[in-house]
Amino acid sequence: MKIKFSIVALLIYATTSLSAQDIKSSKFGKGLLNIVGQDSSWAMKVGLRTQFLSESVWEENQKNETSFMVRRARLRFEGFAFSPKIEYKLQIGLSNSDISGASIYTDNTPRYIRDAVIIWHFHKNFQLWFGQTKLPGNREQVISSGNLQFVNRSLLNNMFSIDRDMGFQLHHHFNLTKSFVVKESFAFSQGEGRNITTGNLGGHQYTTRLELLPFGEFDNKGDYSGGDLKREASPKLALAASYDFNNKAVKTRGNQGSYMTIDGGNGLFETNTNTVFVDAMFKYHGLSLMAEYANRDAKNPYAKNTDGTLTRAEVQVGSGVNLQAGYLFKTDWELSGRYTNITLNKTITGKDAENQYTMCVSKYIVGHNLKLQSDISYLDVANNNNQLMYRLQCEIRF
Repeated sequence: MKIKFSIVALLIYATTSLSAQDIKSSKFGKGLLNIVGQDSSWAMKVGLRTQFLSESVWEENQKNETSFMVRRARLRFEGFAFSPKIEYKLQIGLSNSDISGASIYTDNTPRYIRDAVIIWHFHKNFQLWFGQTKLPGNREQVISSGNLQFVNRSLLNNMFSIDRDMGFQLHHHFNLTKSFVVKESFAFSQGEGRNITTGNLGGHQYTTRLELLPFGEFDNKGDYSGGDLKREASPKLALAASYDFNNKAVKTRGNQGSYMTIDGGNGLFETNTNTVFVDAMFKYHGLSLMAEYANRDAKNPYAKNTDGTLTRAEVQVGSGVNLQAGYLFKTDWELSGRYTNITLNKTITGKDAENQYTMCVSKYIVGHNLKLQSDISYLDVANNNNQLMYRLQCEIRF
């Protein structure tokens, strides 16, 4: 671990010590450094952000639990190489939460790399991506964790998100009318999530997404940022749907969750999974509304050994709904609320339906770059203990 930190420190030192380059400091929140090659053939922006979280949970008939942690701490490098048409992005996670999830499929090592992708603007409105980055799945997951309207993402995202994977992506957009924008994206990926080192374990994953913006683009990419911090002068709406097919998936949530091991750990169960997302975002004069629906099914949801006997693993099939709204006052305080429902197939998963209600208060000191957020959630679980959770979080981003 010390070696990894030394590499990062050395990289930062090297980039800031090159006298032949044009190095400038940036406005707060726009990166620690902006570095441009002497011949302008490359550029790099170095950024850093961290989140400090305090959390208390009360569950019926259970002892109260309180924790303090560095929830996220990340270094980000982005820019272009050779030509502005060839962009790159590298994001490294440093907190324990960022690098957790080591397994034999990641060589039992921390998962430091979150994003490592090259983006080639090869023709007009077309982009070809190659590397590890977020798949074009549900809107809440694609929104950066630093730009969320609440302290953290919803239960829907926790259960159904397809997050990141390694592969290719093709992105395109065009104008249907002067103001009506259409965006399309397609991804072909490995299908096991990020930082896999053992090669392809099952089949491959195919993801496609279509977005409609009938009133034009949001200000400063606000369709992928929580809250209406730009206070849109005219109504803006984004409607989207994604479909993900994971051929021979080996995890309980497609490319996420735990591995479905069989035969005493000597093999992996494979099944086809289908995940559908439908979402919408609306913003106008400080008012923001977001809605998401997700559904996952599987060809064979029960993981079975080669002799046909059942294991204790199964695909988490079912659906979820997330609805949230907020209003940003002119004082840069925002009040927001969220309702989430998760209904998995109880016959298969053995899990009861969950309903979570959340209220949040946010103070945007410098937008999402420096903010305080506090929310309280009530989790209602059928035939189980209910739960009350309080969270307080501070985010700072350079």
